[in-house]
Amino acid sequence: MEENLLIAIGRRKTAHAIVKLNPGDGKIVINGKSLSDYFPLVTHQKEVIKPLKVAELEGKFDIEIKSMGGGLTGQIDAIKLGIARALVKYNPQLVSKLREFSLLTRDPRMKERKKYGQKGARKRFQWTKR
Repeated sequence: MEENLLIAIGRRKTAHAIVKLNPGDGKIVINGKSLSDYFPLVTHQKEVIKPLKVAELEGKFDIEIKSMGGGLTGQIDAIKLGIARALVKYNPQLVSKLREFSLLTRDPRMKERKKYGQKGARKRFQWTKR
């Protein structure tokens, strides 16, 4: 294992992302696919590289990501948090800059469980008078 390798984990909802940062030329690989293949929409691609833009470190790291679980939004936010945490390991002085854009905050919101006697977490069955 290389000594310059930085590893961090990001989570969101039920999604997990293991991020490996290595000094390089800015290549991003997610589950064996390039960034543009894994996330075809440009808005999603911009969200993923947001921590690098904020830290002004675009193109300085090769990033290898293993993302699993959840859906598209959960995976994007998990990857984003993982990259931000890895950048803090690289340079602890980036904390204030990344925190300013809420990139180091783990979003605690989870799906609420379904309750018995109800249709869902909050929705009830229709009440009939007769």
